[in-house]
Amino acid sequence: MTTQEVAARFNELSQTGQYDKIQDELYAANAVSIEPAHAAAMGMVNAEGIEAIKAKGAAFNAMVEEMHSGYSTEPVIAGNHFSVAMGMDITMKGMGRSKMDEIAVYEVKDGKIVKEQFFF
Repeated sequence: MTTQEVAARFNELSQTGQYDKIQDELYAANAVSIEPAHAAAMGMVNAEGIEAIKAKGAAFNAMVEEMHSGYSTEPVIAGNHFSVAMGMDITMKGMGRSKMDEIAVYEVKDGKIVKEQFFF
């Protein structure tokens, strides 16, 4: 798939919250996930490999008491990268309700996402 096709499929699945399916279909086995340095204080760390990325997601989900809403914008594509704005209104266990917004940048190589990087 081209970057445009990967981004379109990502958008299609993200609009219905199918992030597990995004990872299963669109990620390379050796993909990497990069968080901003300040995210480590919140327990969000970098991950290498799809299994580690899935485990990171599961760990985050385990901290969520309730998901009130979420969104992901249409992708913006440039070369072999695409980006989306994403956010959620959530209640974290023991931390109360908060709104989180971020920019996510994805790199595509050989028809698969090989890198995700988050900015918030």
